Amino acid sequence: MISRRVFSAAILSVLSASSLTPALAQTPAGLVPHRAVYNLELAEASERSGISNMFGRMVYEFTGSACEGWRVNFRFVTQLESGGEKKTTDQQSSTFEDPKSGRFEFESRTYNEDRLEKEVNGFAERKPEGIAVDITSPEEKQVDLAKARFPTQHTLDVLNIAAKGQHFYEARIFDGSDDGDKTLVTSTVVGAPVATDTDAKDLKAIGALKDEKAWPVTIAYFEDGKMTDALPNYRMSFKLFPNGVSRDLTMDYGDFVLKGSLVKLDMLPGEGCKSK
Repeated sequence: MISRRVFSAAILSVLSASSLTPALAQTPAGLVPHRAVYNLELAEASERSGISNMFGRMVYEFTGSACEGWRVNFRFVTQLESGGEKKTTDQQSSTFEDPKSGRFEFESRTYNEDRLEKEVNGFAERKPEGIAVDITSPEEKQVDLAKARFPTQHTLDVLNIAAKGQHFYEARIFDGSDDGDKTLVTSTVVGAPVATDTDAKDLKAIGALKDEKAWPVTIAYFEDGKMTDALPNYRMSFKLFPNGVSRDLTMDYGDFVLKGSLVKLDMLPGEGCKSK
């Protein structure tokens, strides 16, 4: 899923692999194309943040297949209230990940009050020695980075370790975020699968998935090279279904925390693999 700061120090408790249900204790069949819409609201904010209120909406659209490549379109719109002023930010991104060629294309735009503030475009290619990144805008730039997973590969990794009953996974990822010139190190904790509460607010939105169990997942994102002596840049928690759909989001940015509730889920046509 879905590639966008820290929980108080606590011990994350997970159950043993034997608690996995037979329906989930198997290799995931694959990610399904879908469009998920989440309403965002402020869960908490420190005095230091200066935030009095924050809300918004996030749209995540996933299409493609392992043989045709995966495309993700993402939009994250928030309105922040601070010091009596309101500010609207609109972040838009699109990526294409080809697992066969090892190529990853990315483009992103950030608008503040409808004014374009930042735009980053480029592509990355997997090489034997690592990741070669070509940034085409705002200015041309080439960067060589260490070996890393791309976002959809990472999601599949998490699903596979969850299905095997494993609970911890660390990996370096490259998703083209920020300035598109660095990697992040991730630390993932996966809990035992849980059923959807019968009184969950998003029960209607998840449709047929209401009868499916999902894994509680927490992923901490660290600046590369600073994992051992620094707090995460941010941390995300969510419930992850075997088909890649997520619900019940929590996004912790350190000074403030956002909650995301799934309000609409559309399953999209699959592209499948074209015969030669």
